[in-house]
Amino acid sequence: MNIDFPHRQFAHCESGVTANLLNYYGLPCSEALAFGIGGGLFFAYVPFVKINFLPLTTFRIGPGSIFKKTTKRLGVKVGRQQFKDPRAAEQELDRLLASGCPVGAQTGVFWLPYFPPAYRFHFNAHNLVVYGKEGDEYLISDPIFEEPVRCAARDLRKARFAKGALAPKGKLYYFEKMPERFDVAQAAVAGIKDACWAMLKIPLPLVGVHGIRLLARQLAKWPVKLGEKDALQHLGHVVRMQEEIGTGGGGFRLLYAAFLQEAAELLQNRPLLELSERCTAVGDRWREFAVAASRVCKGRQAGPDAFRELAELLRHCAGQEEALFTDLHRAVSARTR
Repeated sequence: MNIDFPHRQFAHCESGVTANLLNYYGLPCSEALAFGIGGGLFFAYVPFVKINFLPLTTFRIGPGSIFKKTTKRLGVKVGRQQFKDPRAAEQELDRLLASGCPVGAQTGVFWLPYFPPAYRFHFNAHNLVVYGKEGDEYLISDPIFEEPVRCAARDLRKARFAKGALAPKGKLYYFEKMPERFDVAQAAVAGIKDACWAMLKIPLPLVGVHGIRLLARQLAKWPVKLGEKDALQHLGHVVRMQEEIGTGGGGFRLLYAAFLQEAAELLQNRPLLELSERCTAVGDRWREFAVAASRVCKGRQAGPDAFRELAELLRHCAGQEEALFTDLHRAVSARTR
């Protein structure tokens, strides 16, 4: 069983899988468009939730939400399944493939042998598309790889039933029915309003621009509160989540700027072009933070003063994002009145 599934490489797994599936079913869709319609841009700093023993810092909405929101806003009917029994999960995957259906799957990165050893860590929300099976190997479109890959059935089984936080429990998802027509413009507006609400209006100090300012306050205290070794470990974790975990750089801000550029043409809304440039500037400021933080992690700067300077950069990011999303909400709300 082998489906003629066009593979395209992207920066991030979930938005990449979403875009690849939409393209397969006939809707031309870039990764940026899928990410933006899904309201993917976000920020949260949750110090009491630990990932690999370090505080949760995320620059995107929760795993699965981009696919769920994008398909819902475009009117795509989706099937989803989770399993307790790995054998039943594998049989269902084979049945779907035999019916000609490419299948999205949630997996644990650590158990996927085609990942280079340096990139294999315990993250259980990695998404890919299974599009065929030859012998005992599955054919996989993993959007963060340049070419399609193969994975032995026993290894994919381990990855689909990885233990720990965000355990996938064999999760599969696939398109059941496409709508007769798409209202991509309306879906883009809904995605923009969703991101604005998440960054500005959620009444919790941990999320959105409030969360960035909370991280700035706590980061400034880390050398005294945690000691030098743990402070550097916490700082390195923030940089890794911002720049290395499939964000495309700048904590997804550069990807979101590309979405706003597409949305400007889609909605015939010129102010979105200027806002796209401002979003790129925000992404550049986040990268400036990452570069400065990396110098601290490598010992080229040290001490509480270095952390206070980094905290000031974060406050600047928060201020830029607060102004950006306020103006963005105004730009799309004026169009839809």
